[in-house]
Amino acid sequence: MNLSRRDLVKAVACAASVMAVAFSSTGYAKEWKTVTIALEGSYEPWNLTRPDGTLDGFEPELAKNLCTRMHVQCKLIAQDWDGLIPGLTSGKFDVIMDALSISEERKKAITFSKPYANTPAAFVSVGSGVLPKLPPGTVPVKLTGNPAVDKPTVDLLRVSLKGKSIGIVTGTVYSKFINENFKDIANIREYKNAPEHDIDLIAGRIDVAFDDASYYASALSKPANATLGFTGPKIGGPIWGDGEALGLRKTDTDLKAMFDQAIAAALADGTVHTLSQKWFKTDVTP
Repeated sequence: MNLSRRDLVKAVACAASVMAVAFSSTGYAKEWKTVTIALEGSYEPWNLTRPDGTLDGFEPELAKNLCTRMHVQCKLIAQDWDGLIPGLTSGKFDVIMDALSISEERKKAITFSKPYANTPAAFVSVGSGVLPKLPPGTVPVKLTGNPAVDKPTVDLLRVSLKGKSIGIVTGTVYSKFINENFKDIANIREYKNAPEHDIDLIAGRIDVAFDDASYYASALSKPANATLGFTGPKIGGPIWGDGEALGLRKTDTDLKAMFDQAIAAALADGTVHTLSQKWFKTDVTP
């Protein structure tokens, strides 16, 4: 059969179209050689910035371990908290790794890896006198996220927090909890990062701050925060979701699968346990 030049062009175009559909339907994956991971660099001990500008902490160490397992090169960059999800979805970087709690609200915009940590939250104040003092070794209170079930615990907190000013980092699962349960009886102040609410707490501009207990386990050991202390119960449970995980674009299913496999291996061989003991002095494995 003889084909004209026009027929030949059409045939080639048709074949290219069929190949594109075939690649799409079989999940043709990008070959990941370099992965750019964004974190704040100011949420110690999860992540921090050394005087020389290098990023360190639990998450940077874990990220390097995961990328080695995946045989890809890691590039870590610092990004303000409120720019993490917009930066990810716009393609500025490939992964968020910043004590990012899995939540249904965030799942509308991004997807999550397998969780690599699960930690409670805590209130901190000057002198630790805002909430009732608890005996040493008290285990975290478990909240479910169901208002009817959690009401007795929340009501007790409301009695002590009425008329107080509470500092939280904007856009976190903790800010959602505080706003939903205390906005009508307390003054809520939101900050870009955790060190900012600590500064205002020490200066007396707020009465109490609420944040991740593992963050405060490190922050309270610093001389600048010597006047601060835990107050009231630590709060854990399903209310914070399944734990902390990597945030990824929904389209990058291949990259998610790679990280899921690497995280599972790091949990299984004790790497996450070892790093959490090093940076948190406690086991944060989910």
